[in-house]
Order: sequence, then structure tokens, then C-alpha cells
Amino acid sequence: MKKLLVFGASGQLGRILLEEAKAQTDWRVFAYTRSQLDITDQEALEDAFAEVQPDFCINCAAYTAVDRAEHEADKAMLVNGTSAGRLASVARQYNCAFLHYSTDYVYANTYNRPLLETDTTGPSNAYAESKLAGEQAILDAYSEASFIIRTGWVYSEYGHNFVLSMLRLGREREQLRVVYDQIGGPTYARDLARASLSLLQSEAEPGLYNYANAGATSWYDFCLAIHELAGIETCAVSPITSDGYPSPAKRPHYSVLNTHKMVSASGQLPRHWRMALKECMDRM
Repeated sequence: MKKLLVFGASGQLGRILLEEAKAQTDWRVFAYTRSQLDITDQEALEDAFAEVQPDFCINCAAYTAVDRAEHEADKAMLVNGTSAGRLASVARQYNCAFLHYSTDYVYANTYNRPLLETDTTGPSNAYAESKLAGEQAILDAYSEASFIIRTGWVYSEYGHNFVLSMLRLGREREQLRVVYDQIGGPTYARDLARASLSLLQSEAEPGLYNYANAGATSWYDFCLAIHELAGIETCAVSPITSDGYPSPAKRPHYSVLNTHKMVSASGQLPRHWRMALKECMDRM
């Protein structure tokens, strides 16, 4: 039985990752929430590794407030950039395979087809800049055994995410305006967790991987699907452009991910996002 060390265990991805790992017989799981261990604390990281002596480490801890990062760029960079690199360095000391999550937002906003791991990067906001810095720091520190999964539009039955927000707002309001000119691939955290564990158990080469559920949609159509499954009929949803919903952080208009590399490595074929969304909402 392999020892798995997880950071960020109280977030939506961390919680589901623990559920999925504990449901398998291959893992002995050790987990830290943000309140138990701050990944910006180098000494605490080293103590955790020394105590657990893990075979694998997964980092789910991250600064994820995309808009707030425009005003807290230093904080985002510390958590997503500097600390990610330090984590990889400690993992290297223990010869421990390391898996970290990045974002579809790191890609240059110049493509109109599913994005490949080899495509040009070009972050358009401070959050994406911090995540790309984290990727580079990890690869500089421990490229020989580090896996970085770029993903996006992550949701689950836990925490704060688009699905839970649209359910709440759809029940509270008579009207909603949702952006239709940003296209991406929703990612159910449970599918991402399963694919992550499969990747670590495979013979895959370390490096960059993309993962999202199959298919593509806009935030507007994603909202309609959520309301349809929930039976919400009293809220009128209107499509608007990104210019009609200004936000501090600029988002890419297209960030659909090509997942062929991940499928080949993990053996996990992503199901369509509508099927994944239904399971998530059934679990609610």
C-alpha cells in the first residue's frame, strides 16, 4: 500500500480526492487542510514530509480568487508560484512523485481549437500568471517526477463554484444574465480526482497534462443545463457578452482543452460534461 500525502484537503477538489483515494485499497492517505498546514510555511511542509515519508504527493492547495488576484498579485504568486516550487523541492528530497494542478487560463488567447500542452502560453490575468510561475518553478525544481494537470471550470457538490452559484441564484432571482462568448470545458472534480489517481498509478512520463470533461460549452449554456437538471423554471436567463459583465480579471474567450495525452497516459476517457454534471447534481 502506497502512502499518499494531500495538501489543500478541505477544498472542493481536495475533499473529493480524499473520498476517491480512500475508496481504493491502493492508498494509505494522509491529508492536511489549509487550517492545519499553510503551504507557504516551508518548515511545516518539511515536517509533514518527514512525518509521513510519502510515496506520492498531490497539491490541491491554491489561491483561486481570480478577480481578487488582480489586487492581491503578490499573495497569489506566493501561494501558486513560489510555494508550489518549494513543495516540489521537498518532494524531491523524499523521492516522492508530485502532482499539482494548474489552469487553462495559462494559454495564449489566440487559438480556436482544443488546446495542446505544447501550445504557447500567455496569461491574461494575475491569477494565470501565478499558476504559470508555479508550473515553471515545479519543473525547475523536480521535473523528473512531477505531474502538472491543467484544468478549468472545476465544480463539485462542495465549496464555492459556478454550479452551486447558479443553483442558488436561479432560486433567488427572476432574471440572470450570463456570459455566452467565453467557451470552455466544465470539469467535474470527481472525474478529475479519478483521472489524477490513475495517472499516478500509471507508467506515464512526468510533465504537463490537460484534463476536462468532454465537449465544450459557454457559461450561458452551462447555466441553462444546470437549471434544466434542477427543474428551475422561474428564472429567465439571458446571454450577454463579456463586455456586458466587466470583471477585474480578463478571461480568455476560448479555453477548451485537448485531453488526448491524458487519456493515453491514465487510461481514463473523459465522459461528456453533461453526464458528469448530472452525477454531481444527483449527489447533491
